[in-house]
Formats: sequence, C-alpha cells, structure tokens
Amino acid sequence: MAVVIRFSRHGAKKKPVYRVVAADKQFPRDGRFLEVLGTYNPTKKDCKINLDRIKYWISAGAKPSASVQKIIDEQKIGIKEEL
Repeated sequence: MAVVIRFSRHGAKKKPVYRVVAADKQFPRDGRFLEVLGTYNPTKKDCKINLDRIKYWISAGAKPSASVQKIIDEQKIGIKEEL
C-alpha cells in the first residue's frame, strides 16, 4: 500500500476548503482516506495542520504531494520564527 499525504477538496462551488489527509494512492481524491491531518482554506490563507502526525506518516513511508509539501514548509518556517 503506497500512502500519500494530499488534499481532499470540500466546500461549496468557488469556495474551496481542503482537508490534508493520509490516503492510499489508489483511493479517489475526495474518497476514502486513512486519517485527517489538518485543514487548509486558501481564500483566507488559514492552515491548521498536525505536524506531529505528518512526521509520523512520513517516517512510516508516506510521500507528501508537492502542494502539501509547500504548506508543511511554510508551517515549519512559522514555528521557527516563534522560537
């Protein structure tokens, strides 16, 4: 089973809200998933992700998508600035 960390789209037409999920690569984009890892609202630039769970899934062999990797990097930079 190849696990990926990717977005799952929710919300109304032209008002997207995405969930960051860990899912099998063969599952549909908005279909079945293994775990919800956070949310991302691109209209408000609001992002709430659980970095501990993402680290767990990456250590277990999951590969983040390019767009999710960008969000993770932004969150890590925000954490470093707070310290």
